[in-house]
Amino acid sequence: MSQQALSKWERFKLSNLYYSFTRDKVAIVSFTLFMLFVMAAFLAPVLAPFDPYDMTTIDIMDSEIPPVWEDEADERFLLGTDAQGRDMLSTILYGTRVSITIGLCAVMLQAFLGVVIGLSAGYLGGRIDNFLMRMADIQLSFSTMMVAIIVLAVFQASFGTELYSKLAMIMLILVIGIAEWPQYARTIRASVLAEKEKEYVQSARVMGFGTGRIMFRHILPNCLSPILVISTVQIANAIISEAALSFLGLGMPVSEPSLGALISSGFEYIFSGAWWITIIPGIVLVVLVLVVNLLGDWLRDVMNPKLYKH
Repeated sequence: MSQQALSKWERFKLSNLYYSFTRDKVAIVSFTLFMLFVMAAFLAPVLAPFDPYDMTTIDIMDSEIPPVWEDEADERFLLGTDAQGRDMLSTILYGTRVSITIGLCAVMLQAFLGVVIGLSAGYLGGRIDNFLMRMADIQLSFSTMMVAIIVLAVFQASFGTELYSKLAMIMLILVIGIAEWPQYARTIRASVLAEKEKEYVQSARVMGFGTGRIMFRHILPNCLSPILVISTVQIANAIISEAALSFLGLGMPVSEPSLGALISSGFEYIFSGAWWITIIPGIVLVVLVLVVNLLGDWLRDVMNPKLYKH
């Protein structure tokens, strides 16, 4: 390990963030579970007993087999099978990967748009600030789910189910990402308004640095704390939004299911006895969202001295 990397690690170990993390059992457990979710999801091709995308390995005669602790179970399928005969463990691993991917990518898009707009509004001020913030107000006046449902339903009706199935992930990322950027923009704008009057910004102006360099090289690094907190919470919100849209039939197709699509596909069988098709993915989704929210709450407390209690 290089001296520079070692010094960064040592500085991190001396930070309040690391100190608080090592003494908060909830944060440690939540972070551990979240990393297990991420590793299991992205190692799905290695960990999954079957490939749920390979139709040649799926037998419809294996449909609705219960988990191994139930009667009439099959040892090949630890968590049972769904109505199509797919192994539930495999579909959950692949579905978790889809949900996490959509959540992370949507939040990255939200953060990019929100940071650029918030920095521009806060630093430039005047008419640009008024225009951008009025756009944010208009955006916030509409429900994210309402906008997503309308946009996705119109797209699906206009271009057909087949094309929509191919572009479902991209459409979900775009819709969820674009719908939530005001959360970042308003927070970043407030931070920029406080930062731009400080001496280091005045010094950068006197030295002749350009507007873009001052915004992104000098002001933005001092606004990263609220971005980190918002991102953690927004990942959970994006995963929930994707699950809700998939449950309504406007998300991922049955051939490439997310957790929401898995819950939706088994909902009609829940009262006929095949409860595991909906309940098990539902539990996975609830635990995933809960873990991310707990991490977000911990980060909020650590990053905000006014809220943090020793």
